[in-house]
Amino acid sequence: MTLDTYRASTGRILYPLALTLNKRGISANQLSALSLLCAVIAGLAFYVQLLPLAVVAVGLNAFFDALDGCVARSSNCESSKGDLVDHVIDRYADIFIFGGIIFGGYVPWQIGLIALLGILMTSYLGTQAQAIGAGRDYRGLIGRADRLLLVFIVAILNAIYPAPIIWFPLLGWMMLVLAVASNFTALQRFYLAYKEL
Repeated sequence: MTLDTYRASTGRILYPLALTLNKRGISANQLSALSLLCAVIAGLAFYVQLLPLAVVAVGLNAFFDALDGCVARSSNCESSKGDLVDHVIDRYADIFIFGGIIFGGYVPWQIGLIALLGILMTSYLGTQAQAIGAGRDYRGLIGRADRLLLVFIVAILNAIYPAPIIWFPLLGWMMLVLAVASNFTALQRFYLAYKEL
């Protein structure tokens, strides 16, 4: 089970804020753009190894990403266009955040590439299931919300203890875990969607 299964609960918590933003004329697409900007900042901060900034930017990326959908729903502005924008921005955000970790030298690029492949395939298979009529698939070992929480926590720990543990610093070990867990989740989603079809 992933944190994505708690989307409804998160939406109820954020609903009052979403209503306030609606009254101020702030749109879901504007919040999506802010989430992408935060992801770019996070990626650059990881690249230059400025972890406190990276932690704040990852946290804001997750917050704006959760809030944009809530704003769209609370203003009855949900649309296929908005869904497309959200998914594209989320994928670019993943690339910036995890690419920053890879290029920041926290992990060998080969492991980072396998992790990034699994991250992108997990999200792709979730939306591909929706495209073929099986419904948006959030199932599996680790979803996007889990990844962001993991990056947030591990980046804090890595800032506190930056020295390598055996081969890698903590962010490197996290990428190794994601290389396994994300690809496993992608295969899980493929299997579950295929079985439903």
